[in-house]
Amino acid sequence: MNININENTELLFEEKLHLTNITEYGLKWSELTNGITAPGPEGARFDLDFEGLVHGPKINGTIKGTDYLEVRADGKFMLNIQAAVITDDGKRIAVREDGVLYPHLNGKAHIQLNLQFQTHYPEYRWMNNIQGWAICEVDMMRGEVNVKVYNGQFETIAETA
Repeated sequence: MNININENTELLFEEKLHLTNITEYGLKWSELTNGITAPGPEGARFDLDFEGLVHGPKINGTIKGTDYLEVRADGKFMLNIQAAVITDDGKRIAVREDGVLYPHLNGKAHIQLNLQFQTHYPEYRWMNNIQGWAICEVDMMRGEVNVKVYNGQFETIAETA
């Protein structure tokens, strides 16, 4: 099966985030991200608190949340993010994200995310019905993340035998 991104894919907003706190559970974040220590056979857990700005054609405001990050024994970073966007007009939108972070040797990384939204404000209810996706660039040493969030329209193309 092949999947193509439809030409109707639209940028919803961009985020500029920074880490505000890291909760460690026995493994130091700095040792993991500097390559000093690898996760053990049980993996590792971190709670990464973040905040930042949201700006774009559909949404503007701030975001604040926590990534309940699991680093697997094989080094794969599995993201489990719960956040809230506060729009410039004072409305709150809950955001749930999951995805994978792919670290690079230079302290940088990229992330692929799936996003779901929940709100009951009439002007933002349209977000409840979309599946967002995002691509992100990360500076792991500085704790900075640049995110582009899209409302993706996908189409499945059947393979011919």
